Amino acid sequence: MKQYEITVHEFGKQNPDVIVMFHPLGVWWDVFDRVIPILERRFHLVIPAVPGLDPDRPEQAFTSIEEIEEQIETWLIGHGHQHVACLYGCSMGGALAIRMLAQGVIAPECAVVDAGITPYRMPKAFTYLIGARDWCAVEFAKHVGVRMLNSFTDTTKFTRDDLLYVKKVLSGMSSKTIWRAFYSTNNYSMPESVFHPPCPVQYWYGEAERSARNWDIAYMKKVFPDTVFVENKGQDHAEFFTLHPEEFCDHLESFIRISG
Repeated sequence: MKQYEITVHEFGKQNPDVIVMFHPLGVWWDVFDRVIPILERRFHLVIPAVPGLDPDRPEQAFTSIEEIEEQIETWLIGHGHQHVACLYGCSMGGALAIRMLAQGVIAPECAVVDAGITPYRMPKAFTYLIGARDWCAVEFAKHVGVRMLNSFTDTTKFTRDDLLYVKKVLSGMSSKTIWRAFYSTNNYSMPESVFHPPCPVQYWYGEAERSARNWDIAYMKKVFPDTVFVENKGQDHAEFFTLHPEEFCDHLESFIRISG
């Protein structure tokens, strides 16, 4: 696979404490726009734009969780950020955070894996079938109108502008990126010898997605046994920073404060 240069967006560079934030699949780095103005007052935010999901580099395609994590790792070291205050990743971004923790090269003072996806542990034939299902679903969503997307969305939580944003992101994803991103996020490899970070690690998930995250919670308990699990009441997947930005920032800052 061709390896692309990572674009990294930084905010609050005058602040000494660094938070690295990995965004989910199906959105761009600017999905954090509702929390950036709050967090940048106190922290130096480092937000990579994942290749294939970078609106400024539409020619790029997603490579793999392993390659992208290592590229971000290299960028962090090259910019003097081997030690950071917090590592945060949501969904696909949670997969990047999990692998970065397991590598043990970047040393965070704490880490939050927000509904992070953990690797499937099943025969390859099944993983390909699941990958094909995901690819078909996203390809379908790329070509339907906003009205159709609206029928699959909780309109009490998300606005038409939110749907237009999702439609724009999906339309910009190549078929290659869709396949690689979904397949790799579900089936990325972990290091042979997993590093057990000495820092506090929390796994956040929404109350409404509890059953969907059972597999991931079990994996985290096995691989990072000291993980603390936090259920966010009334929430579904990736809703904390999008729908409750002030509460999200309060929780994240409080965790960083008690961990530092």
